Amino acid sequence: MKPSKYIDHTILKPNATSDQIIKLCEEAVANDFASVCINPCWIPTAKAALAGSDVKLCVVVGFPLGAMTTEAKVFETKDAIEKGAQEVDMV
Repeated sequence: MKPSKYIDHTILKPNATSDQIIKLCEEAVANDFASVCINPCWIPTAKAALAGSDVKLCVVVGFPLGAMTTEAKVFETKDAIEKGAQEVDMV
């Protein structure tokens, strides 16, 4: 397997912009990375930017502290998957 397929290209800062998310996705596609990892609020933007590629869409749940109930994490996970997330990194 190519080394690039082990890379999850990530931006998790709370003040990320739409342009930054799109650039992240473009870089992931251009470099044949495994996935992009983002906050769930950016799923629609990333999903559109990754359309037609094999780069997976990964989101974080319970980020950054994991200080939420299991039920809240389950809800956030189900919601992210329904919106198009293909992988979930849970804190």
